[in-house]
Amino acid sequence: MADGPDVRMTLNYVIDSSKEKYGDLGAVGMAMERPVTYEELHERICALAAGLMEKGLSKGDRVAILAENSHHWGTAYLAVVRCGGVGVPILPDLPEADVHHILGEMKVKAIFTTQRQIDKIYDLRSERPEIVITLDDFQSAKGLPATVKFSDYLETALADYRERTHTGEVVEFPEVGEDDLASILYTSGTSGFSKAVMLSHRNLTSNAYGASRLMDIPVGSVFLSILPMSHTYEFTTGFILPLLIGGRIAYAGKTPTPAILQNLCKHEKPYVIFAVPLVLEKIYKKRVLPNIEKSRLLRLLCKFRRGRRLVHKKAGAKLTEFFGGNLAMMGIGGASLNPEVEQFLVEAEFPYLVGYGQTETAPLIAGGPFGDTSIAIGSTGKPLPGVEVKIEDIDTESGIGEIHARGPNVMLGYYNDEETTAATIGPEGWLATGDLGLLDEQGNLHIKGRCKNIIVMASGENIYPEAIEHKINAYPWVVESLVVEDNGKLNAWVYPDYEYIDELTAGQMRTQRREYLDGLLDDLRREVNAGLATTSRLAEVFERREPFIKTATHKIKRYLYDRYAKIA
Repeated sequence: MADGPDVRMTLNYVIDSSKEKYGDLGAVGMAMERPVTYEELHERICALAAGLMEKGLSKGDRVAILAENSHHWGTAYLAVVRCGGVGVPILPDLPEADVHHILGEMKVKAIFTTQRQIDKIYDLRSERPEIVITLDDFQSAKGLPATVKFSDYLETALADYRERTHTGEVVEFPEVGEDDLASILYTSGTSGFSKAVMLSHRNLTSNAYGASRLMDIPVGSVFLSILPMSHTYEFTTGFILPLLIGGRIAYAGKTPTPAILQNLCKHEKPYVIFAVPLVLEKIYKKRVLPNIEKSRLLRLLCKFRRGRRLVHKKAGAKLTEFFGGNLAMMGIGGASLNPEVEQFLVEAEFPYLVGYGQTETAPLIAGGPFGDTSIAIGSTGKPLPGVEVKIEDIDTESGIGEIHARGPNVMLGYYNDEETTAATIGPEGWLATGDLGLLDEQGNLHIKGRCKNIIVMASGENIYPEAIEHKINAYPWVVESLVVEDNGKLNAWVYPDYEYIDELTAGQMRTQRREYLDGLLDDLRREVNAGLATTSRLAEVFERREPFIKTATHKIKRYLYDRYAKIA
């Protein structure tokens, strides 16, 4: 929690105080371009807010943002909350039907969007937003709903705002309180239809203040943003947090390839990056493991603990260089990190921090603090400062139970769903996360899976499929996997890395390549089973020929495969 009697837990206060502290320092911008300073950002926010109020936006009105990352995205959002509005961030990867559902339910007064997204609002069955502003300055064709270019809107708003302030006029904005609604976000959950989470100013700012205490980050440090801002993970840690502490945010634009990411890092030399595990797992499988496998000496060294640590430490130095050579911390969250990859990161002395949270907690519940030697590998570290964690309905044998959290970051509730809200947040403020875990003696939180994902075998044994999937996903030729129960048996579906297999079977006939892959699947089943209890062993392993449908943070939407048949 922030210190001092004058601190107000609103996003508007964060921006006001940062302008005073960091004025002419760079605040936000696209990577490899000149950033907007804190002074300039503040003026743009106020001008846009005043312009929106002139167009009729009132306190409590909802405004959607359906767009890819950019510094304009954040400016638009902060302008909305400046005048007491409620931001409705929409994940840009959502299909048209989901976008229509959200816009229909939210009845937004305005929307900020881009050319890549605008087709999703043309055929709205509900009333179309009154104002459509394109952050990338796209102009719709004649006969289609009119759009306003962001640069034109900003230019006009700035001119009006400067004229008013130059004459001594004080532009009045509505009073915004800590418990006022700031965002409504639709979860991209793994267990069913999305819910609309209502987050207050206090929810978001308290989480950012808590995150700021996990590590000392110098003023002016560069945060490279590669995750969607419409997800709370990036919004709080990669947007509000750096603005709170005087960092500079550099947006990568669309999701970069490894080559583009390397080039951006070489130029920007980021101090902090927030990423999902998939980013590091891909680099580990594509760049680290192949180099070891190609060298007989390195393979031999890796058979011994001391040799493996030496090899991994050298690989870690190259990995840090890949990210620009100035990386002090990579935050990893949004999904669980493969234990084998984490073991490599430790031995490589790579600076990382695993976090855990949910949209409903704005989002961080646990993580770090950075440099704490008592953090156990495989855990998400300690509860965030200001957040309490307890385990309920504990299994006496395993010590595993449902994770409950309480703190100023816990949501106001689900929009228009009092029944689900009451079932999720208890009378004393404890939120039932639906996740399974345990707290060890050092206070580290260990995540074991989702309550709804537990597979109960006929013997009464509880199976945590995520643990088995981690073992499967450690194989370099596996992209992802899903363990399911089928008529009392455990089966696994595996989506292979076909590019990797093509390299191994170059020059072979189609039937030979088919036999090779079948052999890999059979070997995987036997090898994985050798490390599992009898009740957890896989009966069959099948090939899946296309990626699983996933959330914004790359978690498989398991509910879509509950009745998985052998026809995929």
